[in-house]
Amino acid sequence: MNVTLRQLRAFVAVAHTGSFTQAAAGLHVTQSALSGLVRELERALGLRLIDRSTRRIQLSDVGRDLLPLVDKILADLDGVLTEVVNLKSLKTGTVRVAAPQLMSCTLLPEVIAGFTSQHPGVRVRLVDSPVENVATPVLSGEVDFGIGPERDAHPNIEADTLFELPFMAVLPAGHALARRRSVRWAELSGLPLIALGGEFAERLAADLHTATRDLRVETKVAFMSTALAMVAAGMGVTVCIPYAGSLVRRYGLVMRALKDPVVRRRFFVLTRSDRSLAPSAAALREFLFAEAARRKGFVD
Repeated sequence: MNVTLRQLRAFVAVAHTGSFTQAAAGLHVTQSALSGLVRELERALGLRLIDRSTRRIQLSDVGRDLLPLVDKILADLDGVLTEVVNLKSLKTGTVRVAAPQLMSCTLLPEVIAGFTSQHPGVRVRLVDSPVENVATPVLSGEVDFGIGPERDAHPNIEADTLFELPFMAVLPAGHALARRRSVRWAELSGLPLIALGGEFAERLAADLHTATRDLRVETKVAFMSTALAMVAAGMGVTVCIPYAGSLVRRYGLVMRALKDPVVRRRFFVLTRSDRSLAPSAAALREFLFAEAARRKGFVD
C-alpha cells in the first residue's frame, strides 16, 4: 500500500464535515483535488470508505471503523511535529551539563539562571563532579557537554576553549601577604599549602618546577570547597582560579594575583565528536561562550 498523509487528511476532513465542499475549503484545495485524494486512498486500501449519492455522502461501515484510528495517527503526528517546532524554537528541551564541583557551586548557577530566564521552557540539569571526571559523563552520553580544565586529548572529545585565567592565592584576610596586591609563588614556600590532588597537583608542580623547587603541597583534597574551608579555619593557604571569587568571599577570604611565574589555566567546553547537540544544548553552549566574552573569562 502507498498511503500518503494528504490522502488521510482528506478522508478525515470529509468525514468530519460531511461535505466535500467544506472539506476542500478547510484544506485549501479544489473539490476535484480532494475527491481525487479520497479515491486514491480507497484504491490503495481496496475498500470503500465513503458512500456517495447525488444528495448526500456518508461513511461506509469500514470508514466509520477506520476514522478513529486515522484520527489518532494524525493527532500523534501533529503532536510530534509540534514538539519538533518547540525544540527548534527553544520552547522546550532538557540540557545536561557536567562541570567541576567548584564551578558548579560558583559560576554556573548564575549563568544557567540567566539562560533559563530567556528560555523558561528549557530545563538545565547540572552534574557536579570531581575535576578529573568531567569528561567521563560526556563520553558515556550521560550529559550533552562538559566544562573542564585542560587535560590529555581524547579522540572522541572535541574541546573548545571557553576562557583562560591565572591562578590566584587565597589567604585569610588578616594574613601578612593579604596586604599586597600580588604575591610571588616563592612566598608561598614554607606555608601550609592546601590544594587539589591528582592531575591538578601534578600539572601545577610541573608548571612551577624550575621557578619554585621548594614549593610543596602539604594537604591534598578532592574538592576546592574543602580547601577553602580549611584556609578559613586557619589551617593554611590555597590557590584557585578567580571565577570562584564569590565562594572565596563567602568564607571571608581574599584573593591575590600570583606571579613569578604567572600560571594560567584554560577551561574548555567538551562535546562528543560523533554526536550533534540538540537545539537547547547548542543554545546553552552558545550562551556560555557569549557570557565568557562579555565577562572577560568569568573573572569574579
